Formats: sequence, C-alpha cells, structure tokens
Amino acid sequence: MTRTLIAAGLVLLTLIALPPARAQALPQPSSYDLDRSHTFVTFEVLHFDTATIRGRFGPLDGQAELDLAARRGRVQVAVDTAQVSTGLPVLDALLKRADLLDNQAHPKAYFVAESFEFDSQGRVTTVAGEFTLRGVSRGLALKAERWRCYRNPLYRREVCGGDFVGEFKRSDFGITHSLPFVADTVRLLVQVEGIRQSSP
Repeated sequence: MTRTLIAAGLVLLTLIALPPARAQALPQPSSYDLDRSHTFVTFEVLHFDTATIRGRFGPLDGQAELDLAARRGRVQVAVDTAQVSTGLPVLDALLKRADLLDNQAHPKAYFVAESFEFDSQGRVTTVAGEFTLRGVSRGLALKAERWRCYRNPLYRREVCGGDFVGEFKRSDFGITHSLPFVADTVRLLVQVEGIRQSSP
C-alpha cells in the first residue's frame, strides 16, 4: 500500500513539473489597406444591343479585414465618382451629370461588405454587402474569378487580392437616362489588392 502511494505521488509530481502544453496557434485576424496602384473597378453596359460601353473608376481607397480561422471578413471601399474615365471626354462629362452619376451632389459611392464565403482552401469566393450610389443603397454580391495571397518582395508584406465580377440595375439607383437604348444592367469587374498592415 505504501509503495502504491509513493508511486502515485511520484506520478503526480511528474505531471505537475511538466510544462503546460502549448495550444496550436491559429491564424489571427489581419487588416489590409487597399493598394491604390492595383485597385480599380471597370463597368460595362450594352449600347443599343450592339456594342459595349466601358469605363473605369479608380484608384480606389479602402480597407479590409480577414479572419481565415473564423471564415469572416469585412471590406469598405470608397469610389470617387468624378474619376470616371471612358477614354472619351465628352462621355465622361455626360456621365457626371445630375441625371446620371450626379457627382456634384454625390461625389462618392461606397461598398461595405461583411458577408464572405470561402472555399475549402481558405480562398475567398464571394463578397456580399451594400453598394451605395447617388445616396441609394442596395445589396451587391461580387464573385471571385481568382484569389491569392502571397508575400510581396517589394513591400515585404503579405498581399491578398483577386478579380471579382458582379452586376446591378442602374434604374435601382435612379439612373434611367437613355433607357431602354442603353441597357439597365451594369456589369462590374473589380481588381483589388490589399497590403497587410498587421504583423505577419
């Protein structure tokens, strides 16, 4: 009996002396500033059912947060509507008018999203949130055509980004100029890269 008690005591002392097991480190939420040199949005709208009008906004300002462990994210982007560029100054001036983008009364458009979907590899597949244009807010989902994170040799930081596509009806935002000759559906192509701000 005494030997049994002594043996049990030695086992207990051994367990107490062992260092506590370290929990496996999980990826921490990371914050990113959008890289203005690689973040733009291109729009496409069909003209008289023949050819496509294209234009671009940017560079864009914004921030993003990613929590890969929790499969969560958040992004907020501001778009300067006066920076619209189609390659044709006359059309750019037309788009800024009060019955179109109305950039005097609404100089910024915004996209804020907190609904992220990821694939089994942890890549972002969909970002859904609220798009505000001309002071009107509607839901907007952007699907990722590609997504990648890597360590940028120039910044010496992690950079994440990809190409996204989505569409909306401009009439939902009060833009009815030239309907139905110029289509209601606007297709968006978004290129975005964010530079990680937190410690790698």
